[in-house]
Amino acid sequence: MTDSPHVRPAVVTDAAGIAAVHVRSWRETYVEQLPAATLTALDEVEFSARWTRNLQSGTADIWVAVVGETIIGWASSGTGRDERRPHDLELEGIYVVASHHGSGAGQALLDAAIGHRDAYLWMAVGNDRALAFYRRNGFTPDGAVSTKALRGTPVEVMRLVRPIPSAHVT
Repeated sequence: MTDSPHVRPAVVTDAAGIAAVHVRSWRETYVEQLPAATLTALDEVEFSARWTRNLQSGTADIWVAVVGETIIGWASSGTGRDERRPHDLELEGIYVVASHHGSGAGQALLDAAIGHRDAYLWMAVGNDRALAFYRRNGFTPDGAVSTKALRGTPVEVMRLVRPIPSAHVT
């Protein structure tokens, strides 16, 4: 029987493990959105260096899901990167390797990263699995869409919010 995942705050020495999950998850998730050559060229060493900088900077809260000693997922949250943001908390990223989908790791990561607070996130259009997960957690598309370059490839993304901000009455 496989150990259950547990979630803990990430530390700098987790950078390589987070990078491995990041690369693997992109290869599993973005098959329809990114060219095969782009996915093949993803470099764990490059991602690890970026994660080391992110973890050292302390500008985001970063969590890892671990089974045994192996990182199988990560999530990050922060004050929001958008100039006009609907909330002051953004789920910046959350990924779990496909072999651990349904293990509870994604939910535990989401709970650690943002809890039950009002938040927003951006996700790739067409990722039905992620959309269903976010909907179960109270997120709703707010109509904002954009195009984001992922490794040079334009990908349509949509914003989800929890809860939907009410209109300001003056």
